[in-house]
Amino acid sequence: MTSQSATPDTSSATLAVSRNPATDELITSYAGQTAAQIESLLEQNSAAFRIWRATPMRERVAAYRRLAALLRERSDTLAAIITAEMGKTLTAARAEVEKCAVTIEWIAENGPALLADEPVSVENDDRVYVSWLPIGSVLAVMPWNFPLWQVIRASGPIMLSGNGFILKHAPNVMGSAYALQEVYESAGFPAGLFTNLVADNETVARVIEDDRVAAVTLTGSLRAGSAVAAIAGRALKKSLLELGGSDAFIVLADANIDRAVKAAVEARFQNAGQVCLAAKRFILEAPIADEFTRKFVRAVSELKVGDPRDPQTQVGPMARKDLRDELHDQVERTLAAGATLLLGGRKLEGSGNFYAPTVLADVVPGMAAFDEETFGPVAAISVAKNAEHAIELANNSDYGLGGNLWTGDITRGQRLARRMETGGVFINGFSATNARIPVGGVKKSGYGRELSYFGLREFTNAQAVWAKDPL
Repeated sequence: MTSQSATPDTSSATLAVSRNPATDELITSYAGQTAAQIESLLEQNSAAFRIWRATPMRERVAAYRRLAALLRERSDTLAAIITAEMGKTLTAARAEVEKCAVTIEWIAENGPALLADEPVSVENDDRVYVSWLPIGSVLAVMPWNFPLWQVIRASGPIMLSGNGFILKHAPNVMGSAYALQEVYESAGFPAGLFTNLVADNETVARVIEDDRVAAVTLTGSLRAGSAVAAIAGRALKKSLLELGGSDAFIVLADANIDRAVKAAVEARFQNAGQVCLAAKRFILEAPIADEFTRKFVRAVSELKVGDPRDPQTQVGPMARKDLRDELHDQVERTLAAGATLLLGGRKLEGSGNFYAPTVLADVVPGMAAFDEETFGPVAAISVAKNAEHAIELANNSDYGLGGNLWTGDITRGQRLARRMETGGVFINGFSATNARIPVGGVKKSGYGRELSYFGLREFTNAQAVWAKDPL
């Protein structure tokens, strides 16, 4: 049994194109899979699932340990693919691969205990427990901004419990998708258990509806999430959605300003600002607003923009031209509505999809950079009268993924955090992900959780078993 593999497209049915965002050069294009290929893919995945669910946990864990070792062994190759396909700096790409390996190791070490039968005490002598059982094959629709990490944080927990995994990756990072499939297969996972789907939206809808697919997870846009959730709902299938965010970075008057500025630059401009959990709206308490803004603008102006392969580069290109155009439109609409341009605000000349690191001030609700998710190197600054007003501004958003709060009083910060309408709050730090901590959002940022024990159990059947002694 062999899994589907992509071949360069020689037909007119091109569905995936990989193009270097730093040079505009075409890397590879891929044809969409035919109906027969998709039928074969689903059959192979279903068969592999039946094998995998019957595989003892110790053997699954052994495969996970091999997977982590292979990720490290192939780190340079995988990182080069990421950089070439979506423009992440090579330094950050290597860090992404390492994060994947660390996460797989954590899952291997801790997953078996978290998925073990859980005893429940009841009033009588019945033996009662909950088993966390696999539900089948899960379709994952994944984004391009972390081509390996987004997939690993989904597939790692989903597959350890015994499920199959079908990846519909973003069309511009299919090289990363197939490289990761090869790593899984080389680690000894059943052929076809982790497999790639290359298909248009109509075909993806049919795959979600297919009886061999048990559930769907998506990280992406609000529009895509709404469509996938509707299809899954009609088919009575579970879905998990992570739909981005417009995270607030609140700096109160008692915060350490220099530390906050340093963190703010990284929080906004890492990965060229193309991070769902990135700080995007900087809400400053009035007494420190001028000082923070001055130091922040100076630090952003010193960022090195350029070739993502250069170790000195801090901000690479945006992943696609259309995304850069959308971001520039948001900046122009924000300025037209009365915001002030402090830095940047332009596309950089020459080849590639580079955009100047940008800082906008006087941004208020009703402006594009406040109301919409800005997925690129643009920071929007708003001033709050006091802490109460800062929380009000932070919550004045359709999104609720993460939030950042800087203060000199941890107890006060923890109290204010409970009032932030987000899936996560980072006090005196900035948004990050860790295998031990659940990640996900509220409001229009989606629902469900990945990572930690929440992620390990998200796509399982919580089967309650009551065992009575025979009479």
